[in-house]
Amino acid sequence: MCESYTSFAEVYDLFMDNVPYDRWAAGIDTLLKKYLPPAAEKVEASNSEKPVADEKFEALGSDKPIDDAHFGEKPMVLDLGCGTGQITRRLRDMGYDMTGVDSSDEMLEIARGHEIERFDGAETQGIEKSDGTVAQESADSILYICQDMRELDLFGTYQGVVSVCDCMNYITDKDDFLKVLKRVNNFLHPGGVFIFDVNTEYKYEKVLANNTFAENRDEGSFIWENEYDSDTKLNIYDLTLFIRGGDGRFDKFFEQHLQRCYEKSEIVEMIEAAGLELVEVLDTDTFEEPSPTSEKITFVAREHLKDPDRPGFYKDGSRQAQMQ
Repeated sequence: MCESYTSFAEVYDLFMDNVPYDRWAAGIDTLLKKYLPPAAEKVEASNSEKPVADEKFEALGSDKPIDDAHFGEKPMVLDLGCGTGQITRRLRDMGYDMTGVDSSDEMLEIARGHEIERFDGAETQGIEKSDGTVAQESADSILYICQDMRELDLFGTYQGVVSVCDCMNYITDKDDFLKVLKRVNNFLHPGGVFIFDVNTEYKYEKVLANNTFAENRDEGSFIWENEYDSDTKLNIYDLTLFIRGGDGRFDKFFEQHLQRCYEKSEIVEMIEAAGLELVEVLDTDTFEEPSPTSEKITFVAREHLKDPDRPGFYKDGSRQAQMQ
């Protein structure tokens, strides 16, 4: 995975204001209500060691890791590759106990900023920050964690995990893609579901192709030069950004984003290899059967081997392997 969403994070929400987040969140909500397992007590995942409370487990305004306060009666859902929290916040507002994970500190800083804006007038509790000041955290605030999804390491299981906006396409190595699926499976509660989307080959070949896209606004501008290689299935976004600074001048930044196109059959094979079962495949925009011109498709995969009555064991009596 490349170092992306650094400078772009500052203007990401500005240029992505035409993304149908509301419709996507509503579709995910429908799938979660359809497939989530019943609420359950907190279950410690089978990772070998709990991570220390460092920068990877940075609660809002705090350096504290997840604690039992984050395991309530609401369905617990993890947003993997949450970015600035667009989907995370919408699902929280729909009644889910949300955690967001992303590898970009810059994107998470913006996501946490949205949470801070909610504090005024909300039912809150004081949390001491590292600088000694006290931030007010609402009872339904979102925990944001900075982690690479390939190294996902949490304290407990979730009833559902979601990953939208083609985050999984940023996993350009097939072995790493499988590794992510296995790690997600490890942190799913028995019967839990993983809902994720990917860009299709049709989108890479026919829509993005070798085209150039540009947009100009008062706050900033971008030039997106796209290149797709149908042999390697790799798609390169060369992104040039011009962002207005506090003095009114524009600073120039450059980022390169790398994604990989995966065939549906490849993903189905990896879902099964990760110990999950495929439940459904849908067009992300319509939430109906995918068509040859679908630009993005959503997979619903379910954990089906864990024993719900014996945490850390499978239904056949064997113990879950520890994640390395």
